[in-house]
Amino acid sequence: MPSLSNSPVIRLHCDDNVVVAKEQLAGDRQIVLEEFPVLTNAPIPAGHKVAIRQIAEGDPIIKFGQPIGYASQNIAAGEWVHVHNVVATKPGLNYAFSTDLRIPPVPEVARTFDGFRRANGKAGTRNYIAVISTVNCSATTAKYVAKELSETDLSEYPNIDGIVPLVHKSGCALAFGGEDHLQLNRTMAGFAAHPNIVACIILGLGCETAQATHLEREHGLVQLGGQPQSDAGSRPLVLNIQEVGGVRKTVAKAVAVLRELLPEANNVKRTPIPLSELLVAMECGGSDGNSGITANPAVGIASDLLVAHGATSILSETTEIYGAEHMLTRRAITPEVGEQLLERIRWWEDYARKHGASIDNNPSVGNKNGGLTTIYEKSLGAIAKAGTSPLKAVYKYAEPITEKGFVIMDSPGFDPASITGKVASGAQVVVFTTGRGSCFGCKPSPTIKVATNTPMFNRMRDDMDINAGTILEGASIESVGQQIFESIIATASGQNTLSEAQGIGDEEFCPWFPGPIF
Repeated sequence: MPSLSNSPVIRLHCDDNVVVAKEQLAGDRQIVLEEFPVLTNAPIPAGHKVAIRQIAEGDPIIKFGQPIGYASQNIAAGEWVHVHNVVATKPGLNYAFSTDLRIPPVPEVARTFDGFRRANGKAGTRNYIAVISTVNCSATTAKYVAKELSETDLSEYPNIDGIVPLVHKSGCALAFGGEDHLQLNRTMAGFAAHPNIVACIILGLGCETAQATHLEREHGLVQLGGQPQSDAGSRPLVLNIQEVGGVRKTVAKAVAVLRELLPEANNVKRTPIPLSELLVAMECGGSDGNSGITANPAVGIASDLLVAHGATSILSETTEIYGAEHMLTRRAITPEVGEQLLERIRWWEDYARKHGASIDNNPSVGNKNGGLTTIYEKSLGAIAKAGTSPLKAVYKYAEPITEKGFVIMDSPGFDPASITGKVASGAQVVVFTTGRGSCFGCKPSPTIKVATNTPMFNRMRDDMDINAGTILEGASIESVGQQIFESIIATASGQNTLSEAQGIGDEEFCPWFPGPIF
């Protein structure tokens, strides 16, 4: 990554034929480059691209030293380069495996965070009680339970972070035992056994496909503090509304069960835990043209620091790896791991074809307004969150993550669904970069939001925890990365994020369902 000078533009690689505007450029702004000056011929929004030489129709647009699309018409030097003159054709990618393995140096001093040591040995960063709905038909009941319990009891239990209802819009009309059913089971089981959740109760309707008893049987769910259900005495882990006798009776019974658990759930104390036991979800949403220049590379620095300490950094959003996967196969610890990533890429290509869609539709309206033109441009910036460490494993959505180091979990690019999967996989902290201003929070895992530019950071000061826009003003990527790393440790140790301060996270549980609904 180049040093960012006082120039109004950034050239990211010596092979690039475009530069990125750091600020709004007037239609006659002279840009001085090492080779020659370029005069803009139209206003260029901040975060958008300017051609620095003539680009003929059909020639590649080069950014990050990689093709991000092809010119749909002749483009003059100084011209705005965006969706109006770029076609998103996937470039031919040269796949190589395990050729770029950079092992981060072991730090001289091992770091710790102050977390909750659970009875089953896992490490938590928060202390929530959860009410999990297996199906939309029990969602309202789950919300009633959480509301009644939080309003009447929590003031006496300051060590409990809250009661969170985890509800969703599906759970029935799925093929029993099919991929969607099993994936939903993995997701709910991951939350039920999550170390940030001290106790939970699962509410079903009783007749749905996603049977609570099937979930309990297949995943061996645990009760308070990691104790198996058989050790929980008369406290049921699963309640079905139809069996209990309706909504009101179920609410009363669930509240009574959870009320008994409150003293034990409150009886926790933070203790130093090796940083190697931390799993951190890396996410970008509401991205802009600065995401791959400031916040994402800074998160990559933090990711490498985590990996050096033996922790786990999780990248997902496979559709936002698309077009940059060749950069990650080179970092795969073995060719087999690289092939697992390519298998997921091929699955998404087939999935898009079956639904008559294009993966390049992934950049949203906000992404494009912020300067991102194609998915390939977005992906090359998105994978910067993964730093430079070796890719150790590729996991299915919501599959429990056991590998240390940098890993990938397959998911769509939709932020709530992607983060839900990573938390279900075990992530105790989330780092979320945004250029447009995504106001995301997650329970039970706290979310640190990193702004890519200073104007948005200042405008949304109550939502953004860290300003990586300072990189555009001269701060080093390394220093901001170190700041993010320290924020991860502080957050894991109990420091509230701004989304937590606003109570955000009750509505963001969003399991992914790729298959048909019957």
